[in-house]
Amino acid sequence: MKILVPVKRVIDYNVKPRVKPDGSGVDIANVKMSMNPFDEIAVEEAVRLKEAGKADEVIAVSIGAPKSKDVLRTALAMGADRAILIQTEAEVEPLAVAKILKAVAAEENPQLIILGKQAIDDDSNQTGQMLAALIDRPQGTFASKVEIDGDHVTVTREVDDGLETVKLALPAIVTADLRLNEPRYASLPNIMKAKKKPMDEKTPEDYGVDITARLKTLKVAEPPVRQAGEKVGSVDELVAKLKALGVNA
Repeated sequence: MKILVPVKRVIDYNVKPRVKPDGSGVDIANVKMSMNPFDEIAVEEAVRLKEAGKADEVIAVSIGAPKSKDVLRTALAMGADRAILIQTEAEVEPLAVAKILKAVAAEENPQLIILGKQAIDDDSNQTGQMLAALIDRPQGTFASKVEIDGDHVTVTREVDDGLETVKLALPAIVTADLRLNEPRYASLPNIMKAKKKPMDEKTPEDYGVDITARLKTLKVAEPPVRQAGEKVGSVDELVAKLKALGVNA
């Protein structure tokens, strides 16, 4: 079985993003970048399935600038077998990403595609669902557990009321949630080995996909500063203040 894992290069989750002075976007100059955390979980799950003998090959794919090779090398060091970089300097929207991944899937014919449920830069949570619709495959989103059983995959999903288990016929698409696994740290020997693993370089044009932006960012702003709390001397005083604010106490 072949597993395809899309990964994205984003601002490291430990870094506090800074908004550009003109409000046109987030400043990424001289900012530490890394693999999207949810995608890292997806890579880990794919590698674990391979180690368990459920998969034969894991392919990592990324869409972005040449610097995205860094996250692909990380995926290779974690255990992916080869990588594909679709190079573009443009900011690619979720629908265009899904269309490119559809073309990659048609070329590679993976039995399972595992994605992070969302990217932490735009928090769209759209690509996996759009891809499933475009290629007409069953999907299991927000996965906290994945089990391969013959020609089916069983996915335990995190939903508002608890957990839901679905059984999908392969080929299928799964999006990874935080509790699916704990990603490994790439060892130095594996980092060195990753440099010798194959990485193909292509462009959106190679797949015949138009990545022209359809959305326009009007303004990016910092979230409002939270106001300081206020101490009250008694429950009665608290109730009175809540009523003054229009809260039904």
